[in-house]
Amino acid sequence: MNYTLHQLHVFLKVTQTLSITKAAEELYLTQPAVSIQLKNFQNQFEIPLTEIIGRRLYVTDFGKEIASAAENIINEVYAINYKTLAFKGQLSGRLKLSVVSTGKYVMPYYLSKFLSTHSNVELEMDVTNKVKVVKALKNNEVDFALVSVIPKGLEIESEVLLENKLYLVGNAEIENVLPNDFYKLVSKTSLLLREEGSATRLAMEHYFSKNKISPLTNIQLTSNEAVKQAILAGLGISIMPLIGLKNELDNGTIKIINVKGLPILTSWRVIWLKGKKHSPIANAFLNYLQEEKNRITQDHFAWIHDY
Repeated sequence: MNYTLHQLHVFLKVTQTLSITKAAEELYLTQPAVSIQLKNFQNQFEIPLTEIIGRRLYVTDFGKEIASAAENIINEVYAINYKTLAFKGQLSGRLKLSVVSTGKYVMPYYLSKFLSTHSNVELEMDVTNKVKVVKALKNNEVDFALVSVIPKGLEIESEVLLENKLYLVGNAEIENVLPNDFYKLVSKTSLLLREEGSATRLAMEHYFSKNKISPLTNIQLTSNEAVKQAILAGLGISIMPLIGLKNELDNGTIKIINVKGLPILTSWRVIWLKGKKHSPIANAFLNYLQEEKNRITQDHFAWIHDY
């Protein structure tokens, strides 16, 4: 056998995505390049690694065994590289984060200078829904998570980054109402909701229950970006985190509807399992956050205090 590290990397990505197209996108390669590497790798084995059934790609049991071995080999190669750089006195390795979807408007600003200062640090950041973020944290698959609501049932420690405000918003054409007239608005306008389990959805439901509000019609969407686009299109109103609305508020395409009991206030915070033994990189990042978070918040998020 004469397979290469590149072939192992390509094959592992194919098994993770179950798609030549997605693997190519994540590896920044063309589809034909991925297909050729996969074929060359397969040619070195008498037993099929993958199979196509009904235009869907499946990994055989043998392929799963080889994928597991490939992952171990790749991790060992990374470890060799990290140890070499560490021996030279350079901070290196992987920083693993899991971030709730709205956190994509927050976390990059707290990473930028740290990553530029430590060019040998590799970032692995998954932006996903709250359920998956909590699962990754619970299974100790990540160093840190970014959330706006602390998950229940986990012993965690945290570092608060900035305030999170949730307002009722609509497009420029939505009528203004008196603060106590939210009932009137939801009786004739669709309410746009995030999926169940979302921190934003939970905050909305708590607000409705507390104020005994029953919206006439609901539309459920799976991301804050989808909710924002639906608002712009005039499909309805929603309670949304302020953090992702700066451009739209500035240009007037979305406006805040002032109603009783809003905004809902929480905090964006980095959390980790209590008692977790951090890697040198994770420790360095946490120290960086503690030293720099106030400056970063002032430089990039001071506008939040205007609302």
